[in-house]
Amino acid sequence: MVFLWRYKYIHLLTDFGFKRVFGTESNKALLMDFLNTLLPAHHQIQDVTIKTPEFFGNSLVNRRAIFDSYCQSTTGERFMVEIQKADHNFFKDPSVYYGTFPIQEQAQLGNWDDQLTAVYTVGILDFIFNDHKDNPELLHVVELNNQYCELLYNKLTSIYIELPKFTKSVDQLETHFDKWLFLLKHLGEFKAPPESFPGDVFAQLFEVADIADFSPKEQALYYDSLKVYRDMYSVVQTCIQEGFKQGRLEGLKQAAIEEGKLKVKQQVAKRMKAAGLPLKDIAQYTELSVDDIK
Repeated sequence: MVFLWRYKYIHLLTDFGFKRVFGTESNKALLMDFLNTLLPAHHQIQDVTIKTPEFFGNSLVNRRAIFDSYCQSTTGERFMVEIQKADHNFFKDPSVYYGTFPIQEQAQLGNWDDQLTAVYTVGILDFIFNDHKDNPELLHVVELNNQYCELLYNKLTSIYIELPKFTKSVDQLETHFDKWLFLLKHLGEFKAPPESFPGDVFAQLFEVADIADFSPKEQALYYDSLKVYRDMYSVVQTCIQEGFKQGRLEGLKQAAIEEGKLKVKQQVAKRMKAAGLPLKDIAQYTELSVDDIK
Protein backbone atom coordinates (compact mmCIF):
# COMPACT_ATOMS: atom_id res chain seq x y z
CA MET A 1 0.00 0.00 0.00
CA VAL A 2 1.40 3.41 -1.00
CA PHE A 3 0.21 6.45 0.92
CA LEU A 4 -0.44 9.83 -0.65
CA TRP A 5 1.23 12.43 1.52
CA ARG A 6 0.37 16.04 2.03
CA TYR A 7 3.94 16.69 3.16
CA LYS A 8 7.20 15.86 1.44
CA TYR A 9 9.40 15.26 4.50
CA ILE A 10 8.98 13.32 7.72
CA HIS A 11 8.26 14.84 11.12
CA LEU A 12 11.47 14.42 13.12
CA LEU A 13 9.75 14.08 16.49
CA THR A 14 7.98 10.88 15.49
CA ASP A 15 9.66 7.68 16.66
CA PHE A 16 10.15 6.47 13.10
CA GLY A 17 11.41 9.83 11.86
CA PHE A 18 13.91 10.38 14.65
CA LYS A 19 15.34 6.86 14.53
CA ARG A 20 15.61 6.92 10.75
CA VAL A 21 17.63 10.13 10.82
CA PHE A 22 19.63 9.73 14.05
CA GLY A 23 19.58 6.03 14.88
CA THR A 24 21.15 4.25 11.92
CA GLU A 25 24.78 3.61 11.05
CA SER A 26 24.30 4.90 7.50
CA ASN A 27 23.10 8.28 8.80
CA LYS A 28 25.47 8.65 11.74
CA ALA A 29 26.95 11.81 10.21
CA LEU A 30 23.63 13.52 11.00
CA LEU A 31 23.73 12.39 14.62
CA MET A 32 27.35 13.53 15.02
CA ASP A 33 26.62 16.92 13.50
CA PHE A 34 23.66 17.49 15.82
CA LEU A 35 25.49 16.31 18.94
CA ASN A 36 28.53 18.46 18.18
CA THR A 37 26.33 21.57 18.43
CA LEU A 38 25.70 20.59 22.07
CA LEU A 39 29.09 19.26 23.18
CA PRO A 40 32.14 21.12 24.54
CA ALA A 41 35.20 21.50 22.33
CA HIS A 42 37.12 18.68 24.05
CA HIS A 43 34.36 16.17 23.32
CA GLN A 44 33.63 17.01 19.69
CA ILE A 45 32.87 13.74 17.88
CA GLN A 46 34.94 12.58 14.91
CA ASP A 47 33.25 9.22 14.47
CA VAL A 48 30.71 7.06 16.30
CA THR A 49 29.36 3.55 16.34
CA ILE A 50 25.60 3.24 16.65
CA LYS A 51 24.81 0.85 19.50
CA THR A 52 21.65 -0.96 20.49
CA PRO A 53 19.49 1.62 22.30
CA GLU A 54 18.24 -0.87 24.88
CA PHE A 55 19.43 -1.50 28.42
CA PHE A 56 18.25 -3.83 31.12
CA GLY A 57 18.63 -3.13 34.83
CA ASN A 58 20.72 -5.49 36.92
CA SER A 59 17.73 -6.84 38.84
CA LEU A 60 14.20 -7.96 38.14
CA VAL A 61 12.78 -4.80 39.67
CA ASN A 62 14.71 -2.50 37.34
CA ARG A 63 12.82 -1.26 34.31
CA ARG A 64 13.98 -1.78 30.77
CA ALA A 65 15.28 1.45 29.24
CA ILE A 66 14.97 2.12 25.52
CA PHE A 67 16.47 5.27 24.06
CA ASP A 68 15.78 6.77 20.66
CA SER A 69 19.48 6.81 19.83
CA TYR A 70 22.61 5.50 21.56
CA CYS A 71 26.14 5.72 20.23
CA GLN A 72 29.77 5.56 21.29
CA SER A 73 32.61 7.70 19.95
CA THR A 74 35.98 6.34 18.89
CA THR A 75 37.46 7.77 22.10
CA GLY A 76 34.91 5.97 24.28
CA GLU A 77 32.38 8.67 25.17
CA ARG A 78 28.79 7.46 25.18
CA PHE A 79 25.80 9.50 24.06
CA MET A 80 22.14 8.72 24.67
CA VAL A 81 19.40 10.76 23.03
CA GLU A 82 15.73 10.57 24.00
CA ILE A 83 12.65 12.43 22.84
CA GLN A 84 10.05 13.13 25.51
CA LYS A 85 6.78 14.15 23.88
CA ALA A 86 4.45 14.53 26.86
CA ASP A 87 5.00 16.50 30.05
CA HIS A 88 6.49 14.23 32.69
CA ASN A 89 6.58 15.59 36.23
CA PHE A 90 9.59 13.45 37.16
CA PHE A 91 11.39 13.22 33.80
CA LYS A 92 14.68 14.34 35.33
CA ASP A 93 14.73 11.40 37.76
CA PRO A 94 14.66 8.55 35.21
CA SER A 95 16.91 10.59 32.93
CA VAL A 96 19.64 10.63 35.59
CA TYR A 97 18.96 7.01 36.57
CA TYR A 98 19.23 5.65 33.04
CA GLY A 99 22.28 7.79 32.45
CA THR A 100 24.09 5.48 34.85
CA PHE A 101 23.47 2.42 32.65
CA PRO A 102 26.34 3.18 30.22
CA ILE A 103 28.55 3.69 33.28
CA GLN A 104 27.61 0.25 34.57
CA GLU A 105 28.21 -1.12 31.08
CA GLN A 106 31.82 0.07 31.21
CA ALA A 107 32.42 -1.85 34.43
CA GLN A 108 31.13 -5.04 32.82
CA LEU A 109 33.46 -5.03 29.84
CA GLY A 110 36.26 -7.05 31.44
CA ASN A 111 39.47 -5.65 32.90
CA TRP A 112 38.07 -2.40 34.23
CA ASP A 113 40.72 -0.03 35.63
CA ASP A 114 38.25 2.12 37.63
CA GLN A 115 38.47 4.86 35.00
CA LEU A 116 35.31 5.88 33.18
CA THR A 117 34.71 7.63 29.89
CA ALA A 118 32.17 10.43 29.75
CA VAL A 119 28.46 9.78 29.38
CA TYR A 120 26.03 12.34 27.96
CA THR A 121 22.25 12.02 28.09
CA VAL A 122 20.37 14.37 25.79
CA GLY A 123 16.65 14.96 26.32
CA ILE A 124 14.75 16.66 23.51
CA LEU A 125 11.58 17.79 25.22
CA ASP A 126 8.35 18.62 23.43
CA PHE A 127 7.24 20.46 26.57
CA ILE A 128 8.54 22.98 29.12
CA PHE A 129 9.53 22.04 32.67
CA ASN A 130 7.03 23.43 35.17
CA ASP A 131 9.81 25.06 37.17
CA HIS A 132 11.31 26.68 34.04
CA LYS A 133 8.21 28.27 32.52
CA ASP A 134 9.39 31.80 33.33
CA ASN A 135 12.96 31.13 32.20
CA PRO A 136 13.51 31.94 28.49
CA GLU A 137 16.62 29.73 28.32
CA LEU A 138 15.80 26.54 26.40
CA LEU A 139 19.14 24.70 26.73
CA HIS A 140 20.09 23.28 30.12
CA VAL A 141 23.45 21.57 30.72
CA VAL A 142 23.63 19.80 34.07
CA GLU A 143 26.88 18.58 35.65
CA LEU A 144 27.86 17.55 39.16
CA ASN A 145 29.03 20.58 41.15
CA ASN A 146 30.09 20.96 44.78
CA GLN A 147 28.65 23.36 47.35
CA TYR A 148 30.73 26.19 45.87
CA CYS A 149 29.23 25.66 42.40
CA GLU A 150 32.58 24.32 41.22
CA LEU A 151 32.68 21.37 38.85
CA LEU A 152 33.27 18.22 40.88
CA TYR A 153 32.73 15.49 38.27
CA ASN A 154 32.52 15.91 34.51
CA LYS A 155 31.82 12.41 33.24
CA LEU A 156 28.04 12.34 33.66
CA THR A 157 26.29 15.22 31.92
CA SER A 158 22.59 15.74 31.23
CA ILE A 159 21.51 18.10 28.47
CA TYR A 160 17.87 19.16 28.16
CA ILE A 161 16.34 21.09 25.26
CA GLU A 162 12.90 22.61 25.85
CA LEU A 163 11.84 22.71 22.21
CA PRO A 164 8.59 24.73 22.60
CA LYS A 165 10.69 27.70 23.73
CA PHE A 166 12.34 27.83 20.31
CA THR A 167 10.20 30.26 18.31
CA LYS A 168 12.58 31.64 15.67
CA SER A 169 11.46 31.83 12.06
CA VAL A 170 13.67 30.58 9.24
CA ASP A 171 14.85 34.16 8.60
CA GLN A 172 15.99 34.53 12.23
CA LEU A 173 18.30 31.50 12.35
CA GLU A 174 21.79 32.54 13.38
CA THR A 175 23.71 29.42 14.39
CA HIS A 176 24.04 25.79 13.34
CA PHE A 177 22.28 24.87 16.57
CA ASP A 178 19.38 27.15 15.61
CA LYS A 179 19.05 25.32 12.31
CA TRP A 180 18.86 21.92 13.96
CA LEU A 181 16.21 23.10 16.41
CA PHE A 182 14.21 24.59 13.57
CA LEU A 183 14.37 21.32 11.65
CA LEU A 184 13.34 19.30 14.70
CA LYS A 185 10.17 21.38 14.82
CA HIS A 186 9.48 22.17 11.17
CA LEU A 187 11.18 19.69 8.80
CA GLY A 188 7.84 18.14 7.87
CA GLU A 189 6.52 21.52 6.70
CA PHE A 190 9.07 22.04 3.91
CA LYS A 191 8.22 21.35 0.28
CA ALA A 192 11.86 21.62 -0.82
CA PRO A 193 15.26 22.17 0.84
CA PRO A 194 15.54 25.91 1.63
CA GLU A 195 18.62 27.87 0.60
CA SER A 196 19.34 28.73 4.23
CA PHE A 197 20.37 25.10 4.90
CA PRO A 198 23.44 24.56 2.70
CA GLY A 199 26.09 21.86 3.07
CA ASP A 200 26.43 18.10 2.77
CA VAL A 201 24.91 17.33 6.17
CA PHE A 202 21.61 19.05 5.50
CA ALA A 203 21.56 17.71 1.94
CA GLN A 204 21.79 14.20 3.40
CA LEU A 205 19.06 15.00 5.92
CA PHE A 206 16.58 16.14 3.27
CA GLU A 207 17.43 13.08 1.19
CA VAL A 208 16.82 10.49 3.93
CA ALA A 209 13.71 12.36 5.14
CA ASP A 210 11.99 12.36 1.73
CA ILE A 211 8.85 10.25 2.12
CA ALA A 212 8.62 9.62 -1.63
CA ASP A 213 11.77 7.49 -1.41
CA PHE A 214 10.37 5.21 1.29
CA SER A 215 9.37 1.66 0.54
CA PRO A 216 5.67 0.82 1.02
CA LYS A 217 6.56 -0.85 4.33
CA GLU A 218 8.51 2.21 5.50
CA GLN A 219 5.63 4.47 4.53
CA ALA A 220 3.24 2.32 6.55
CA LEU A 221 5.55 2.38 9.56
CA TYR A 222 5.92 6.14 9.33
CA TYR A 223 2.17 6.61 8.97
CA ASP A 224 1.60 4.59 12.16
CA SER A 225 4.31 6.55 13.97
CA LEU A 226 2.84 9.88 12.86
CA LYS A 227 -0.61 8.80 14.01
CA VAL A 228 0.75 7.91 17.45
CA TYR A 229 2.49 11.29 17.68
CA ARG A 230 -0.65 13.19 16.68
CA ASP A 231 -2.85 11.16 19.01
CA MET A 232 -0.48 11.85 21.90
CA TYR A 233 -0.42 15.55 21.03
CA SER A 234 -4.22 15.62 21.07
CA VAL A 235 -4.32 13.89 24.44
CA VAL A 236 -1.80 16.34 25.90
CA GLN A 237 -3.69 19.35 24.55
CA THR A 238 -6.96 17.98 25.92
CA CYS A 239 -5.37 17.53 29.35
CA ILE A 240 -4.05 21.09 29.22
CA GLN A 241 -7.48 22.48 28.34
CA GLU A 242 -9.13 20.42 31.07
CA GLY A 243 -6.50 21.71 33.47
CA PHE A 244 -7.29 25.30 32.50
CA LYS A 245 -11.01 24.68 33.01
CA GLN A 246 -10.40 23.05 36.39
CA GLY A 247 -8.06 25.86 37.35
CA ARG A 248 -10.68 28.46 36.52
CA LEU A 249 -13.29 26.58 38.56
CA GLU A 250 -10.93 26.27 41.50
CA GLY A 251 -10.07 29.93 41.15
CA LEU A 252 -13.73 30.92 41.22
CA LYS A 253 -14.34 28.71 44.24
CA GLN A 254 -11.37 30.18 46.07
CA ALA A 255 -12.45 33.72 45.20
CA ALA A 256 -15.94 33.02 46.56
CA ILE A 257 -14.47 31.61 49.76
CA GLU A 258 -12.24 34.65 50.26
CA GLU A 259 -15.14 37.01 49.56
CA GLY A 260 -17.26 35.17 52.14
CA LYS A 261 -14.50 35.42 54.75
CA LEU A 262 -14.21 39.16 54.12
CA LYS A 263 -17.95 39.68 54.57
CA VAL A 264 -17.90 37.79 57.89
CA LYS A 265 -15.01 39.94 59.12
CA GLN A 266 -16.84 43.10 58.07
CA GLN A 267 -20.00 42.04 59.92
CA VAL A 268 -18.04 41.22 63.06
CA ALA A 269 -16.21 44.55 62.87
CA LYS A 270 -19.51 46.40 62.46
CA ARG A 271 -20.95 44.79 65.60
CA MET A 272 -17.78 45.40 67.63
CA LYS A 273 -17.74 49.03 66.52
CA ALA A 274 -21.41 49.42 67.51
CA ALA A 275 -20.52 47.99 70.91
CA GLY A 276 -18.00 50.80 71.38
CA LEU A 277 -14.79 48.76 71.18
CA PRO A 278 -11.59 50.61 70.19
CA LEU A 279 -10.78 50.55 66.46
CA LYS A 280 -7.31 49.23 67.22
CA ASP A 281 -8.72 46.20 69.01
CA ILE A 282 -11.26 45.57 66.26
CA ALA A 283 -8.51 45.70 63.63
CA GLN A 284 -6.36 43.23 65.58
CA TYR A 285 -9.26 40.82 66.03
CA THR A 286 -10.68 40.92 62.48
CA GLU A 287 -7.39 41.47 60.58
CA LEU A 288 -9.00 44.44 58.84
CA SER A 289 -7.30 47.81 58.59
CA VAL A 290 -8.45 50.71 60.74
CA ASP A 291 -9.37 52.62 57.58
CA ASP A 292 -11.60 49.75 56.43
CA ILE A 293 -13.32 49.65 59.82
CA LYS A 294 -14.01 53.39 59.74
